[in-house]
Amino acid sequence: MSSGLPSFVLSASEWIERTGAIGLVVKKGRYGGTYAHKDIAFEFGSAISVPFKLYLIEEFQRLRAEEQRLIGWSAKRELSKINYRIHTDAIKQNLIPAEVTKAQASIIYANEADVLNVAMFGMTAKQWREANPDLKGNIRDYTSVNELICLSNMESLNAVFIEQGLPQSERLIKLNQIAIHQMGVLESGDNDRKLLK
Repeated sequence: MSSGLPSFVLSASEWIERTGAIGLVVKKGRYGGTYAHKDIAFEFGSAISVPFKLYLIEEFQRLRAEEQRLIGWSAKRELSKINYRIHTDAIKQNLIPAEVTKAQASIIYANEADVLNVAMFGMTAKQWREANPDLKGNIRDYTSVNELICLSNMESLNAVFIEQGLPQSERLIKLNQIAIHQMGVLESGDNDRKLLK
């Protein structure tokens, strides 16, 4: 009844005693103090300090954005794996002779990966690393979802072209034309969606 009066004071100890609160603890003595569950502490801090409340809101928004970025990164990595096996199997079956070392085979795989990189980005993995020495990972770690969709499609198509026996120079030209066309379609689809919003 007295809670509306200006003289009303309710200490944390009285609150715990009267309400049976379990989220608050009052310790007396040299290292004593009032402790609360983090949710209660955040609510109390928000009630007495506007800057603290704004800080909590901003931090929550930052964490959500970081979470979304990490989810996007995971989805991008999965996209890049979709047709990888089909592509590498076509290389193994059609381009790698039976009597080569693992090191020689890895050069052939890397060479074919660079066919896709050049068709899509206009540069090899090595050229990208030299142009971006401060970035970790590879060119595909920094691509958009649309670019990864296009790369995934190109892996599948390159596998077909390899099985058809097309020379690498012809495959590169075809894949580049496909990349330009597909990126145009994918990017225009994004613009259409933005206009609809």
